[in-house]
Amino acid sequence: MRILLVNWNDRENPHAGGAETHLHEIFGRLARGGHAIDLVVSGWPGAPRQAELDGLRVHRSGGRYTFALRARGVVRRLLRTNRYDVVVEDINKLPLFLPGLTDRPFCALVPHLFGATAFREASWPIAGVVWAAERPIPWAYRRAWFHAISESTRDDLVRRGVPRERIEVIYPGVDASWYTPDPAAPRAPEPTFLYVGRLKRYKGVEIALRALAVARQARPDLVLEIAGGGDDRERLERLARTLGLGEGVRFLGFVSETDKRRLLRRAWAVVLASPKEGWGISNVEAAACGTPALASDSPGLRESVRHAETGFLVPHGDARALAERMVALAADPGLVVRLGRGARTFAEQLSWERAARATEAHLQRVIAQGG
Repeated sequence: MRILLVNWNDRENPHAGGAETHLHEIFGRLARGGHAIDLVVSGWPGAPRQAELDGLRVHRSGGRYTFALRARGVVRRLLRTNRYDVVVEDINKLPLFLPGLTDRPFCALVPHLFGATAFREASWPIAGVVWAAERPIPWAYRRAWFHAISESTRDDLVRRGVPRERIEVIYPGVDASWYTPDPAAPRAPEPTFLYVGRLKRYKGVEIALRALAVARQARPDLVLEIAGGGDDRERLERLARTLGLGEGVRFLGFVSETDKRRLLRRAWAVVLASPKEGWGISNVEAAACGTPALASDSPGLRESVRHAETGFLVPHGDARALAERMVALAADPGLVVRLGRGARTFAEQLSWERAARATEAHLQRVIAQGG
């Protein structure tokens, strides 16, 4: 296949996150399998305009705030000069409404849509733009086929008006040969919980801090480690001081993949309290390390965490319920071990190779159906 792929970022972009991991893990495998793929993405100051990553030919244009304006011109140029079998738009920021630019078979890859949750992260004018931009998707992408990464995302698309029969659910994978338990690396001596990811308002880290404050009333030895950077860090650090958490919380900043794996292995559980995710890849990376998860019972997260098997789900926003689960794990290391074993078994059922094969087969069906 010859594929034109469009996403806001590539994995080298300083703003890259889970969506970029997902994209490169899947389409990098397709490229190494012999498919020719052009990837159109945004740039950043000092970034080369052209690059090759994971076998993908990368075309960078515009920046974080101008990509939506610049990308369509690049897509038009590539469509004029190449005969693609299929066009794939990864909708994980603002939709670019690319189906109208081409008559080629078209697939929209959707990790998740923001909907009203945009207002929890951004100012009203910006959130309003995001909310409004998502509204026309069922109409603007009416001839597209959809690749959703979870049933939650599929159900969201269906509620918005996308026909269910045009949506394929393909779970993300996890590198279970890299993220593994290590018997030589024991859990932290004190009950330690871990958040790993971007520090954004909508991620719900504030809820985890409030839960920690409640839990430490019963177990003063509880610790929450927060790995990752983002524009919400300063506010979260102020909140931690206001709650009097002191040494009970550690802001670690950006960590390498090796350090992330070490932190996942030593944690008693990861914590992810966001109101909505496409999937929750950090939950599955933790699972592969034999570490359970405590997560909001939210779209996406209720699929990457199996309640009472790989961790526990709690009502979103209920800091006291989350605190109770933290205290319960702290009091029962055997429960941590049992859930960790279940988590590893779950993670072993997932692989990026499986996800890539399923994506390849889906795109071939999209091409056969003619868009």
